[in-house]
Amino acid sequence: MTAQTLREISAHNLRTFRHHYVSEISGSLGDLGTFLPIAIALAVNGTVSLASTLIFSGIYNILTGLFFGIPLPVQPMKAIAAVAIARSFSSGSIAAAGIFVGACILVFSITGLLHWFANMIPIPVIKGIQVGAGLSLIISACGSMLRPLDWISPSWADNRIWAIVAFLALIITSVYRRVPYALTLFVIGLGFAIICTALAGHLPAFTLWHPWLVLPTPHQWRLGALDAGIGQIPLTTLNSIVAVTHLASDLLPNVRTPSITHIGLSVAGMNLLGCWFGAMPVCHGSGGLAAQYRFGARSGASVIFLGVLKLLIGFLFGETLVDLLKRFPAAFLGVMVIAAGLELVSVGESLNTSGARDLAQGGRGMLGAMDQHIGPVCTDEERKRRWTVMMVTVGLLVGFKNDAIGFIAGMLCHWAYEIPNWWEKGRSRWAEGRLRLR
Repeated sequence: MTAQTLREISAHNLRTFRHHYVSEISGSLGDLGTFLPIAIALAVNGTVSLASTLIFSGIYNILTGLFFGIPLPVQPMKAIAAVAIARSFSSGSIAAAGIFVGACILVFSITGLLHWFANMIPIPVIKGIQVGAGLSLIISACGSMLRPLDWISPSWADNRIWAIVAFLALIITSVYRRVPYALTLFVIGLGFAIICTALAGHLPAFTLWHPWLVLPTPHQWRLGALDAGIGQIPLTTLNSIVAVTHLASDLLPNVRTPSITHIGLSVAGMNLLGCWFGAMPVCHGSGGLAAQYRFGARSGASVIFLGVLKLLIGFLFGETLVDLLKRFPAAFLGVMVIAAGLELVSVGESLNTSGARDLAQGGRGMLGAMDQHIGPVCTDEERKRRWTVMMVTVGLLVGFKNDAIGFIAGMLCHWAYEIPNWWEKGRSRWAEGRLRLR
């Protein structure tokens, strides 16, 4: 990346924040519905350090905004987090899992495997992964955050009534997008959490961050890498690198977006550094990008603001924030996650339009026509096939709750439709070979 490029990115960040600072700040908070619940759950179990997680993810937010210039999120690695929470991982085991995934992604990025992998994936499969991820977010929010709520419980500040109010506000602000929905909801939710924490007598206290080093044992390396790390690799590759690069180009067509290799190196670097200090394994996710875009973020200034906020809070309050964040209303977080899911699902609408990147020049991969937006229209049969491939990917991804299974199913469906073309090409080449022999 040249100095000229960095100057252009900095100018874009400053210009956007100067003219739309309310939207940028609101958008920066859009991904909290994913970040907070997982970070809190891991911190409560003692699996990660909340202070280290806030500080390192804040540093990553700032660097991401400075180098990429788009509202690229820093999200938890969900597959690792799920296993760590379910099996009460130690800090060494989750650190080993994050470092293992980071090392694998680094190798894939340096060798060019990521670029080759992205170029071979058909657009309907990519769209299927994005739509499936969006539906998964919605289902998760409804099932784990909103369904346990009652009309007046678990508290006056967190119940089904507040969830309905937040959802109605989401619908209204979908029409009147100038209203900073995420910022307003976050301020109200934080106020509720502070009141509830004060009544319980557990307000955060000033305590400077004391870094500590995590050195996994051989047993923890085996446990983290095999039981959690391997399952995270396809999710990170598909949703946090390939899909997020494609989504960034779709949402921000007039902004220079990072390449597959740069995103891969970013994910690798984050985990090869922070996990040694007890920070949560993180990645860049398409769901988080959709959330921050939905709530107004359009440049790297949004995540730089969020990063500075995380750094200050992590340095000054550290682990004492756990009780406060645990009391942030699940009703608000759940609706914010639903909004992110809906934004991600909406990208499937362009599958068969001239905006689909593979239709612009007839390319099969996502990298072949990154800058093209006008192309031929599909026939009815082609549209049906593309839709079927996307929905097969979506259906099995959501059904099995596994990106890798959805990806494999979508690729098999795509290849099944390609068999007649392969057969015809094989016959033509065989016939040409016979003619040459004669």
